[in-house]
Amino acid sequence: MAEPRVFEASGGVWAQLRVEAMQAAAEEPLLASYLHASILHHERIEDALSYHLAQKLGHGDLPALQLREVIREAYNAEPFLAAQATRDMRVVRERDPACRTYLQPFLYFKGYGGLQSYRIANWLWRQEREILAYHLQSRVSELFAVDIHPAATIGAGVFIDHAHGIVIGETAIVEDDVSMLHSVTLGGTGKEGGDRHPKIRRGVMIGAGAKVLGNIEVGEDARIAAGSVVLENVAPRCTVAGVPARPIGGPCCEGVKPAEIMNQRLEGE
Repeated sequence: MAEPRVFEASGGVWAQLRVEAMQAAAEEPLLASYLHASILHHERIEDALSYHLAQKLGHGDLPALQLREVIREAYNAEPFLAAQATRDMRVVRERDPACRTYLQPFLYFKGYGGLQSYRIANWLWRQEREILAYHLQSRVSELFAVDIHPAATIGAGVFIDHAHGIVIGETAIVEDDVSMLHSVTLGGTGKEGGDRHPKIRRGVMIGAGAKVLGNIEVGEDARIAAGSVVLENVAPRCTVAGVPARPIGGPCCEGVKPAEIMNQRLEGE
């Protein structure tokens, strides 16, 4: 697989994350050991993620110590995974008004944890280690309520807010800088095989509870209103709403990025 165009150095975010962890450890001694083990004992963000994800996902059948080595192998084999993780964390901080630190998504946000876990499962899938990839998918679904098929393609700078009930199918593509809220489904329309899931282009925002079904394309910088059921292609910079979804007004979002602005009000309100 060609290395994605991520262009995100981990240094600044990682340095700030360590500062936040040190401050939190001083303010809340009960969590000091946890913060040291998860963040402060590590030299790189990928080392911290290897430990933290393994602690979350490991269990009796696949102990955390063994899983940590698998995750570390993935990060060593494809360094852009750490760059993606860094960019994902940064956009959570930028787009979520409830997020005050990098510490929050790293330790606690299901969307961030589920997305980074998917990235490891996707690496395993591409190494033809499909049964282990499926195993991780199952664990992520149990722990984070995020069900992403390991064969799906997801870019960098993706923000999954709240994340509960997210479903992303096998042949789905989510490009860079997309935002989606909880209970979003990128699914098929029935039992057909082959390429059967949506293609979400760069900069799209998908509202809570929206269902995008079938091998359709949602164009760059489009918006999908909460609760919509999208069954047809969506033009770039278009807002759609309803069941089934239909365009609302004319072209919108000129000069702005819906995934960054996170404005979910419909024109005319």
